[in-house]
This record gives sequence, C-alpha cells and structure tokens, in this order.
Amino acid sequence: MTTSLLIAALVIAALIALNAFFSAAETALTGASRARMTTLEREGDRQAARVNKLNENRERMIGAVLLGANLVQVAASAISSSIFGTLYGNLAPLITTVVLTPLLLIFGEVGPKTLAITSADNIARVVALPVQWMVRFLAPIVAAVQWIVNTGLKLIGVRVDENIDVLSAARAEIAGAVELHAEEGGVEAETRHRLIGALDLSELTIADVMIHRKAIRSLDIDLPPREIIAQAMSSPHTRMPLYKDEPDNIVGILHARDLLRAISEHGRDGFDVHEVKRDAWFTPMQTSAEDQLAEFLRRREHFAIVVDEYGALMGLVTLEDILEEIVGDIKDEHDIAVQGVRQQPDGSVNVDGSVPIRDLNRAMNWDLPDEEAVTIAGLVIHEAQAIPEPGQRFAFHGYRFQVLRRQRNQLTALRVEREVEEGMEGG
Repeated sequence: MTTSLLIAALVIAALIALNAFFSAAETALTGASRARMTTLEREGDRQAARVNKLNENRERMIGAVLLGANLVQVAASAISSSIFGTLYGNLAPLITTVVLTPLLLIFGEVGPKTLAITSADNIARVVALPVQWMVRFLAPIVAAVQWIVNTGLKLIGVRVDENIDVLSAARAEIAGAVELHAEEGGVEAETRHRLIGALDLSELTIADVMIHRKAIRSLDIDLPPREIIAQAMSSPHTRMPLYKDEPDNIVGILHARDLLRAISEHGRDGFDVHEVKRDAWFTPMQTSAEDQLAEFLRRREHFAIVVDEYGALMGLVTLEDILEEIVGDIKDEHDIAVQGVRQQPDGSVNVDGSVPIRDLNRAMNWDLPDEEAVTIAGLVIHEAQAIPEPGQRFAFHGYRFQVLRRQRNQLTALRVEREVEEGMEGG
C-alpha cells in the first residue's frame, strides 16, 4: 500500500512538472522577441527558427500547449482523488482540492510563468523542439477543437477575423514599445520623435506635410532674365516653381544649378529660361507620405507639385519635408531663422496660424491632436466651429488659445499655452 502511494505521489509530481513545462512554454513562446528570433534565425540559429515557425500559427501552437496542460491537470486530479479516496473516503474531493490547487498554482503555473517572463527568449529556444513535436502529434485534435470553437462563435454572431493587418499590428507594437521606454526614460525625446515619425509616415498624406500654395515662392517665366536671376538668388531655396500668366499655372521648375550653368554659358541676358527649366512633377495630395518618400527615392527627385483630384494647385512637397517628419527640422545656412513659433517669457508660445500642429508638438513636446486639422489655425477653427475674432480665448485638449491677429478669414497669429488648472471652459 505504501509503495503504491509513493508511486502515485511521484506520478503527481511528474504531472505537476509537466504542467510547469507547458505553462513556461506558452509564456515564453508568446513573449519571445520576434525581432531577436528573426535576427538569430538569419545567423543560422535552428532553435530560433523553430520558435518563428511555431509563431507563424500561434493559435495552433497555443491550442496544443493548452490541450497538453489540461490533460495533465485532469490526470493529476484523478490520481489525487484516487489516493485520497483510499485514505479519507468521502472527504477525498475536498482534500484533493485543498492540496492539489496550491501545488498546481505555485509550481505548475505562477512559478514557471514568472521564470519564462524573465527569460522568454532563451526559454522559448529551449522548449521549441518538444513543443513542435507536440503540435504535430496533437494537430488533428487541435484542428477539431478550433473548428468547434469557431463554429460556436459564429452561431452567437461572432466572426473570427482571418485577415488581420499584420503590418499595422507590427507598427502598433513597435510604437507601443517606444512610448513605454520613453516614459520610463530609456529612450530620449529626440529618438522617440524619430522612431514614431518613421512609423507615422504611412498614416500621413502629402496634405499633412506639404507647403501650402499660399506660402509658395514662385517665378513668372515671362520675366526678363536679370529679374529672374535677382529673384532666384534672393530665395533660400535651390528649386523654384515657374508659372505663366497666373501663379496657379505651374509650367516648370527652375533649379539654381541649371541657372548658374546657363549664366556661365550665355551671360546674364543671353539665356532662355524656357530651355533651362525642368519639367514639373505633379503628385496627388491624397498620396501617403510613405509612398511619396518611396517615389522620391525611386525617381531620384527632391521636389513635387501637389494637386487635388481636379488638378488644381494645392502646394508643393519636398524630400526634406518628409524627412523632417522623422528627424525634425533640417536647417542649413540659408534657412530662414523664424519658423513661426516664438516662446514667451511667461511660458506661452506665439504661433503663426499656418504652423503645422505636428511641428508645434515636436518643438514644444506637446500632444495637440492633429487628426481633424493640419495647422494651429485650423485646429482652433475646428473646435470653435467658427472663425474667431482677435482677442477671443478658448480652452480645449488641455491647452489655452488666444487669437492675436486675423486677416480676412484667416487666423494669422495665436498665443498657446498649457492649462494649469483642469476643467476650464472655452469662451
């Protein structure tokens, strides 16, 4: 009798250890760094390759592990009930629950999972091979279970989405990790802006980053050569749009290098700007910033004219405009110093109405929303549901706004500051 009890106890201990393996395997395999596993696989690590293979069908892997864990727990409970039934009769169910629950909880669940969390990558590589065997062996049963679950969910009106946007999920995961480490001080503010900026490119359109047509400095192609030279040399830009008859009718692009070459060959009055100009590249404003960046790189271009769906001029976008969404302002010796953001001694900021919200957020490390408007003026008009008069004040999204200047229907200057007290209403 004693030998039988000893054997049964050893079997229970073995089952608890097996349950610990399943718990650690599930936690490690789902928590392992996909980036690190991919890197190791490229370096020839076969264990990392197994981890990646298992995670390609995570539902099947988790199903096999959970099935194994449940079989072990049921077996441990049945054997324990048999042992305690022999010793304590009708009290066996109660004693089994009191004794087995803490053993399974501590040694079979919490302990192994905690260990797996602290060293997920290493443990995942160790357990990958046995779990791979188990997945293959239990594949028919797991497939049947998945079919029953999916069918049951459909009967109650829940449909499992089989077309998950993996790239979008990956971006969200990376962005979440960056934000978490930034809050903990592990990532500097500038690095955070660059990483998040790169991830946000796919969500931005050219309209979010372009220079509006009202801010474009362009040249009349019919001007005398010396006047064209004077205006081109006074511009801080190396490329300028050329228009004919009216500013919205863009007929080409003048590059400073081409202009200098023409002057050296034909003199100040002898060159023909029609022969010097380059063809303008027109791009729709609905294009994503990410796609436009790819096009800039593919075509080896730096400059594009932005048009709407009807072909009307809306603005221009440069390679620098898109890169600045990632790295911040790119300044050189010809850039204009005033960018429309002027911090005041009292902590407030005077802002030109045309300043993009994203630029102000980046400059001040603020978090004003940019979903409904591109510029600061646009945000105030959107929230006020009207075009405010100079002197009017508003408070929303944790910031206070005061209209400083208005020109016709445009807000040209505002004062913005963080709210010190909560619960302030817009006026």
